[in-house]
Amino acid sequence: MLNEKDDKIFYFKGNYFKKRLIYITALLKRTRNWATMNKYDIIFISREALMGRSVFFEKKFAGSNAKVIFDFDDAIWLPLVPDGNKKLAFLKNTAKTETIIRLADLVFAGNRYLADYAAQFNKHIAIIPTTIDPNLYIPQKKEKKDSTICIGWSGSFSTIQHFLMAIPALKKIKQRFGPGVQFKIIGDPNYYCIELETQGVAWKAASEIEDLSEIDIGIMPLPDDEWSKGKCGLKGLQYMALEIPALMSPVGVNTEIIQYGINGYLPGKEDEWVEILSILIVDKQKRTTIGKAGRQTVIYKYSVEAVKQQYLDNFDRLTASK
Repeated sequence: MLNEKDDKIFYFKGNYFKKRLIYITALLKRTRNWATMNKYDIIFISREALMGRSVFFEKKFAGSNAKVIFDFDDAIWLPLVPDGNKKLAFLKNTAKTETIIRLADLVFAGNRYLADYAAQFNKHIAIIPTTIDPNLYIPQKKEKKDSTICIGWSGSFSTIQHFLMAIPALKKIKQRFGPGVQFKIIGDPNYYCIELETQGVAWKAASEIEDLSEIDIGIMPLPDDEWSKGKCGLKGLQYMALEIPALMSPVGVNTEIIQYGINGYLPGKEDEWVEILSILIVDKQKRTTIGKAGRQTVIYKYSVEAVKQQYLDNFDRLTASK
């Protein structure tokens, strides 16, 4: 796993020396894992063992005494490359995910769409949803100086284009409510939204919950494409865990997470976004009710505690077959 600072490097052009250094560090770490692989009962691979085209380490781990679990929560078999890495696109192997799935003793897929893809190559599939720890994501009381409502989006450098989809609706909201609304864009500090007159702020792990807690209404717009169908709703679940009413595009697993009008909303067309946002802006009680229902959904279906037993049962079945 890359740390927060290193992860950002891969969204920008250049920095080839640093990128090479990160790769070498990861290579050395995996080489040490290779040397000790027979000590383990289970080897857990998240997305890939090593960035790049190679499946060398996955093949080695599959030949060890350990059982191999492959876990993925995005449609990583699609040929998508961040703009900052276009020159390195030749290093991406679109067939790599299929190969790793075939090598694995068990595959954990983040949603049904991913599971259906994996089932083409391996019959041992378990759907394990993205989870949130409600003990960390604790709703915070907000002391406001005025009644301004904050509509917020959280993402990354690579997903800022998803936020752009919401701008037409948010412009209408700004025109309708004027200074009664403000906007918070978390993810890219270099992004400035002219239409909303809002500067993006950097995502930081240390302050993520505090930053999210400044939001009164959370939005998660997505295009209806193959990549989005593979997403597992993390940002929406974060809003919900913090009792922030969530508006999520009706794409992929979002339609399983959200019960329309009960624990969140699934607006499709621009007018729906405007209508639902308007209702939530003026109705504090509805924001509260939807927010509390969202947190309960996370606790009972998408929390670490709720999913823990699924992991343990699968681990037990896998090790029992050794």
